[in-house]
Amino acid sequence: QIFGKKSRLLFLKTKIMLSSSVMIRRFCSFNVTASSSTISSTTKKKRLVFLGSPQVSASVLDSLFNASAAPDSLFEITAIVTQPPSGRDRGRKVMPSPVAQHALDRGFPSDLIFTPVKANEEAFLFNFKSLEPELCVTAAYGNILPTKFLNIPSKGTVNIHPSLLPLYRGAAPVQRALQDGVKETGVSLAYTVRKLDAGPVIARERVTIDDQIKAPDLLDLLFDLGSKLLIRELPSIFDGSASGIAEEQDDSKATLAPKITPEESWLSFDEDAQVLHNKDGQEHELDLRLLTLAMARAVL
Repeated sequence: QIFGKKSRLLFLKTKIMLSSSVMIRRFCSFNVTASSSTISSTTKKKRLVFLGSPQVSASVLDSLFNASAAPDSLFEITAIVTQPPSGRDRGRKVMPSPVAQHALDRGFPSDLIFTPVKANEEAFLFNFKSLEPELCVTAAYGNILPTKFLNIPSKGTVNIHPSLLPLYRGAAPVQRALQDGVKETGVSLAYTVRKLDAGPVIARERVTIDDQIKAPDLLDLLFDLGSKLLIRELPSIFDGSASGIAEEQDDSKATLAPKITPEESWLSFDEDAQVLHNKDGQEHELDLRLLTLAMARAVL
C-alpha cells in the first residue's frame, strides 16, 4: 500500500509537471509568435525604387539613403535604376553613372542596381515587377518611362523637375530659364504620366535667380530643394492623400525646354550683351565657343 501510494503521488506529480511544461511551451510559443507578428508589422517598410543618373541625382539619392536610415523611416530603397556605364572624362574610360557609383560607395548591393539601355526592355520590366515596388522616384534619369513601367508601382512614380511646372517642360529647364533671363524659377514635385512633365504637381518651391549664377550651381540648388520637398511629402504620397490634392497642370500655360543644341552654344559678339550674359550662364553644361564678326572676316 505504501508503495502504491507513493507510485500514485509520483504519477500525479509527474502529470502536473508535464502539464506545466506544455503550458510553458504554449505560452512561450504564443509570445514568440505574437512578438514576431508585432516586429513584422512595425518594421515592414514601403518599397521605394530610385531612378537617376548624373551627379545632381546622386545628391537626391544620398538624401533618400539618409532618410531611410532614420529609426522612424517609412520606406527602404529596394532598387536603383540608372543609365548604363559609359565613357567619361578624357580617357573615355567606361565608368558607372554617378548615381551607380554613389550607391556602390554607400554599400548598396550591386545586383539591385539596374542599368537598362531602355526602360521598356522586357527582361528589365520582368525583374522590376518582381520587386513589387510601391513607389518610384525619378530625378534626371534620362530615359522615357513606358506605360508598362508606370503601371507597376502601386503608389505611382513621382519626379523632381527643376522648374515651376507647367513652365519649362523638357530636358533643359534650368539652361532655358537662364537663357530667357527670367528672374524666378523653382522646383516641382509631380506625378509622372506618359506626356512629358505633364503630371499633377504635388508641391513647388520658388527661387529668385541671381544674375551671376551659373547653370550647374542653380541645378544643384534646385535638386537640393527638391530633395527636401520629396522627403517632406513622402508620407502623404505613401498614404495616398497626395494624389487627391495634387494640382493638375494648365497645359495652355506650358512652355518647353528642349535640350540645348551644339549650334546654340556659339557666342557671337554682335549679339546683345544680355543675350551673351544669359548664354554664359550655361557654362560647364556646354562646350562654349567664341565667335566674332572680326574673326570671321579675318578668316575670309
